[in-house]
Amino acid sequence: MHKLMASAHKEFLLLIRDIGGIAILFVMPLVLIVTITLIQDSTFKTVSDAKIPILIVNNDRGNVSETILKGLEESNSFEINIKDTEKIAKDLVFKGKYQLAIVIPEDLSLGLEQKVAQNVDRIIAKFGLEEETNSSEKSISQSKEVKLYFDPATQLAFKSSVKNGIDKMVSKIETQSIYKAFQEQITDDPTETIFETENYITFKEILPKENNKELIPNSVQHNVPAWTLFAIFFIIVPLSINIVKEKSQGTFVRLRTNPVSYATILGGKTLVYLVVCLIQFVLMLSIGVYLFPAIGLPTLDISGRLPLLFVVAIFAGLAAIGLGLLLGTIAKTQEQSAPFGATFVVILAALGGVWVPVFIMPKFMQTLSNISPMNWGLNAFYDVFLRHGTLLDILPEISLLFLFFIATTLIAIVYNEKKNAV
Repeated sequence: MHKLMASAHKEFLLLIRDIGGIAILFVMPLVLIVTITLIQDSTFKTVSDAKIPILIVNNDRGNVSETILKGLEESNSFEINIKDTEKIAKDLVFKGKYQLAIVIPEDLSLGLEQKVAQNVDRIIAKFGLEEETNSSEKSISQSKEVKLYFDPATQLAFKSSVKNGIDKMVSKIETQSIYKAFQEQITDDPTETIFETENYITFKEILPKENNKELIPNSVQHNVPAWTLFAIFFIIVPLSINIVKEKSQGTFVRLRTNPVSYATILGGKTLVYLVVCLIQFVLMLSIGVYLFPAIGLPTLDISGRLPLLFVVAIFAGLAAIGLGLLLGTIAKTQEQSAPFGATFVVILAALGGVWVPVFIMPKFMQTLSNISPMNWGLNAFYDVFLRHGTLLDILPEISLLFLFFIATTLIAIVYNEKKNAV
C-alpha cells in the first residue's frame, strides 16, 4: 500500500506541475458542453419557443388558402411573411434568407369545390338520387400543385416534417369539403349537422411521471452525460503522453530499478487520474445545475440520482484510464500517442452515440456501437437521468466498463513484461 501511495504521490506532483495541461483538461470540456447545449437547446424546446420565418405567396385568396394560412399560424412553428410573386420568394429562399417558401396556386379553392362537387354528384347519381346527365358532361378539374421551395442547406428531416404537415392539412381540408358538399345535397338546412368532421382517431404522448408531474426530456439531460463522458475519456491523451514521457526521459528505467512492479506504477496513475475524472464530473454537473439556468437553459435535475451518477462516473473513469494505460504502454513516442489518442476518443464518441444517436445509424454501425465503452457509459447515464433506473438497471453497463478496465490494464502489464523480458 505504501508503494502504491508513493506512486500516486509522484503522479500527482507531475500532474500539478503542468498548469496549462490541467487548465485544458478542465476548461475545454466546460466550454464544449456549454457551446453544444446552447446550439442544441432549440431542438428540444416546444415549437412555440422558436418560430421559423417562412414566405407565403398566396395566388388563390380563397377559402382553402385562408385555411392553410390559419393552420400554419396556429401551429406556432412558423413566422409567416407574405410575398407578392413566386420569383421573389424563390430567390430569397435559394439565397439562404429564409428556410422555406410556400406558393399556393391560383384558383385552388374554386378547383377543389368543383372537384368535390363533381365527385359528390357522381356518387349521388349512382344511388339514383338525381340525374347523372349533368355530372357526366362536366369537365374534370385539373389537379393543383402547392409548390415548396427549400433552402438548399435545409436538413432532410425538416423537409419531411413540413411536407407531412402540409399534406395532412390539405387532406383535412379536402375531407371537410366532401362532407360539406354531401350535406348541401342531402339537406336544405345549413344549420343541421349531419357529418361530424372532427378526427375520430387522435394521438397522445404518454410521458413518465414523478410526483404526478410529467418528466419532459430536455437538451441538458442529453448533453451533460454525453459530454461528461467525452471529457472523461479524453484524459487518455495526457495519461498516455505522461507514460511515454517517462519512458523517453529515462524515469521509467529508474523506477524499474526499485522493487516496484509495473502494476503498482499503473495503480498510482489510476488513483490520480480517477480523481481527475471525478473532478471533471463534478464540474460538469455544477455547470448543469448552476450555470445553465443563469443563461436561459433548463436546470439539470440530479435530485435523488447523485449516488448512482457517481457510480457510473467512477466506472467510466476506470474504463478511460485503462485505455490510456494501454495506449501509453504500447506507444513509443508522444507523436504516436497524442494524435492517436485524440482521434480514437472521437471515434469512440461517434460509435457510442455522443455525436449522433445510435438508433438513426445504419444497422452495421448500430451493431458496432455495442463495442464502444462510451456507448455503455452513455446508456448507464441515460438509465439514471432519463429512465430513472436503479443500480440493478445499470449493472450490465458498469460491469462491461469494469471488465474493459481490467482487460486493458492486464494487456498493458503483459505487454510491458514481455517487452522488458526481451
